[in-house]
Amino acid sequence: MSERGDAETESSTPDVDVLAPPRSKWTLTQEAFDKLLASFGPDRESAGEKYLELRANLIRFFEWRGCPFPEDHADETINRAAKRVSEGEVIQSPSGYLFGVARMLLLEIHKESARERQALGELAHSQGEQSYQFEELEPRVECLRGCLESLPAENRELILRYYQGEKGPKIENRKRLSERLNVSLNTLRMRALRLREKLQSCVADCLKER
Repeated sequence: MSERGDAETESSTPDVDVLAPPRSKWTLTQEAFDKLLASFGPDRESAGEKYLELRANLIRFFEWRGCPFPEDHADETINRAAKRVSEGEVIQSPSGYLFGVARMLLLEIHKESARERQALGELAHSQGEQSYQFEELEPRVECLRGCLESLPAENRELILRYYQGEKGPKIENRKRLSERLNVSLNTLRMRALRLREKLQSCVADCLKER
């Protein structure tokens, strides 16, 4: 993506041209699924029943741990296991193996959730110059979360990553983000500012309705 001038105007620069194309994600194929299913046993019908039972157990695993979209996480666990099987890994115990993958995925979910909460807190505190008491901040965070969900995914990722971290790590994170987007730090700052102003207006409207 070519660099545009830092003095871009709103009319010439849309909010959404900010993230580089995501890396290609591995997709479950019929062949990979068949190999995973074969690890459940030689009889396809019996293996299919075991697969459905295990998937239901994985859904409960994520559901009981308070993860949103437990079915999606269960499918991601199965996809990861199928990928490794397709690459030649041999599974001795399908149940034990998949739950091992599920536990690793759960750690990733918790880390990502912690990073999001930190960024949300930073962003909520940045909405204006005044500081807020805990009782005042919580509704703002709830409104902010809803406003973030209304943004396109690429804008949501940009603003959260922009406010992620503290002091030195935050600066380094912004440098990496500007390199990834192939824009100057000043352009990145201006885009984050426009998004923050949009969120600020959204949060204000949300708080009025409470």
